[in-house]
Amino acid sequence: MMYDRDIREPLFEFLEGYYGKARMIEEKRMGRSRADVVMVLPDAVCGIEIKSDADTYARLSRQVQDYDRYCDYNYIVAGTRHAHHVAEHVPDWWGIITVELWEGKPDFYILRKPKPNPKVDWKKKMGMLWRPELVHIQELNQMPRYREKSKQFVVEKILLKVPKDKLYQQISQELFERDYTQITEEIRAYRKKQRR
Repeated sequence: MMYDRDIREPLFEFLEGYYGKARMIEEKRMGRSRADVVMVLPDAVCGIEIKSDADTYARLSRQVQDYDRYCDYNYIVAGTRHAHHVAEHVPDWWGIITVELWEGKPDFYILRKPKPNPKVDWKKKMGMLWRPELVHIQELNQMPRYREKSKQFVVEKILLKVPKDKLYQQISQELFERDYTQITEEIRAYRKKQRR
């Protein structure tokens, strides 16, 4: 039997080998769910839900709804116990990766590639970005700063002004460059500028 902790690191190596450039963000809050992994690709955000042999499907329907609001693509990674029935529990645009032990190590197989998610909510997706990251996107697109306005207002303005094909790459770039060790200082500096 494999547990989540047995799957994660080998899964990351497998996905980085498969996709090339990828960044993994673990335990990301999305709506009422906490995504196991958000994989950032150069032009997409991909949610990954891990269902190890020890897991059940109890929360999966809610998780699917939340992942579908935030991510361009989604995968479910299923242990041996779930591999034969997992397709019944996720929409047909979700990719499926199976994992089993082979010679003492996790072995991954892409059973179904993901298709573009038809339910992504761009406001939710952009809401994953921190305010300084949104400011950088505004600068890249020669937009006003809207210093006095809410984050939601800024997101709506960006969505009106910037073509989606450009935003795919800009959102990914911000998430690739995100530095969790610097965020407190970045937010403090952003707030200080706002007061001026």
